[in-house]
Amino acid sequence: MAETENEILIVDPNHDERMVMAAFLRSEDYAVDTSGSLTEAINKLARCSVPCLILAVDLPEMKGYEAVSVLKNINPDLKIIMTTRTNTRELETKVREQDIFFYFIKTFGKDELKLAIHNAFNK
Repeated sequence: MAETENEILIVDPNHDERMVMAAFLRSEDYAVDTSGSLTEAINKLARCSVPCLILAVDLPEMKGYEAVSVLKNINPDLKIIMTTRTNTRELETKVREQDIFFYFIKTFGKDELKLAIHNAFNK
């Protein structure tokens, strides 16, 4: 993956959701790479500077919100968009306590995600 200003790394253990999101973002002219695990994502982030990361809450190794500090140690400027399919108040509280850019509920639709990513690259 070549380093570009509009590069996004999607980390989601659900292959189908990861591929749908990647195809959508590529159609919006973003350079997209994907990963099914946190370990793989950390290795990719260590090799190249990615400005935006879309991170699922439910990962095989740990909860996404628990991984934010690890990811920010690699790249403190990383804009993290945390995603989940189902939300609860308790989960939202845990996620929003982290240093993330945006919290995206997957059932909300792609326009909200597109706006969040646009804002991540322009702020």
